Amino acid sequence: MWIVVSDKAGDNAQIEAVVERLPWPVEYRRLTFKKAFRKGKPPFFASLYHVDKSQSDTLAAPWPDVVVTIGRRPAMAAMWIRRQSGNRTSVVLFGRPKRDLTNFALIVVSAQFRMPAAPNVVSIALPLMRIDRQRLARESAAWRDHFDARRRPLIAVLVGGATQPFVFDAASARELIGLARAYCGATGSLYVTTSRRTPPDAIAALRNEMRDGDVLYEWRADAKDNPYFGLLAHADAFVVTGDSMSMMTEVARLNRPLAIYPLRRSTVAERAERVLPRWLAAIPDYVKYRLLPKIGFAAFPRDLTQIHRQLFDDGIAVPAGSPLPRDTDGATDEIDRVVAAIVAVATRAT
Repeated sequence: MWIVVSDKAGDNAQIEAVVERLPWPVEYRRLTFKKAFRKGKPPFFASLYHVDKSQSDTLAAPWPDVVVTIGRRPAMAAMWIRRQSGNRTSVVLFGRPKRDLTNFALIVVSAQFRMPAAPNVVSIALPLMRIDRQRLARESAAWRDHFDARRRPLIAVLVGGATQPFVFDAASARELIGLARAYCGATGSLYVTTSRRTPPDAIAALRNEMRDGDVLYEWRADAKDNPYFGLLAHADAFVVTGDSMSMMTEVARLNRPLAIYPLRRSTVAERAERVLPRWLAAIPDYVKYRLLPKIGFAAFPRDLTQIHRQLFDDGIAVPAGSPLPRDTDGATDEIDRVVAAIVAVATRAT
């Protein structure tokens, strides 16, 4: 079994949560992509045209029985591996597939993807990422003095960024801080962290909104002092932008008070959504879920608000600005069901 992944920590965390429960060893193949495709989404083909081979692990025979992967770019490489093996390799995909469902032995999708029921589809409520408890304990000790000096309650604001069709701009940043500050009371402070997707104008707006006692940590790829795990251990409550599945899920699995700031849709997306549902509903399921994927059109839309609603309905989170939840039971853990499905695929493949 090969695990084919990129450098996206949130994606990889889902795979790693499963790997540690598998009954056999695996081999990792870590990929780096050409500059043009590190953020931009390449057209989906079973190919390595987007891979920076000089910076990536080698993909060569003997080909594996099973590949487990996540995300568009690694999935393209996984499908290329399958082709090189004469379609003998079974591919397990986490997330929404591109092209035909039947290309994959197993598809694991969480609530933000609208997928049809199928024998090879396992639907789960939340992504499977979780926090390494041993690392959390180490980081808690390392950051204790730093966070003990902060004014309480300490509200962690975890900021993602724009992702189609959602917008996160300077106005959004100012609104986010205003909603988060309401949780501080008269004595508290904010600790704001950005991500690699946070746009410069939003970062500038966040910086301008900081007050005495607040902290803004600006994400850097090579940073050794990222406070994220320290915040998970020491913050009193969390406000997370609704684009980040990984941050929302990790806070939810720690059973910490969580408020979600849903990003607004772009003007173009809002206009399209008023029109699209009417004619999409009229398209037969066979065309939407079988024919359109075969010719390269994604027929499995993503709706991040489904995850928000799941967390709200379960009492695990609230919309930013609402009173924070208390004493929740935490997020449902479905990892055993996913592991069993992957073991079944591997057993058939060998």
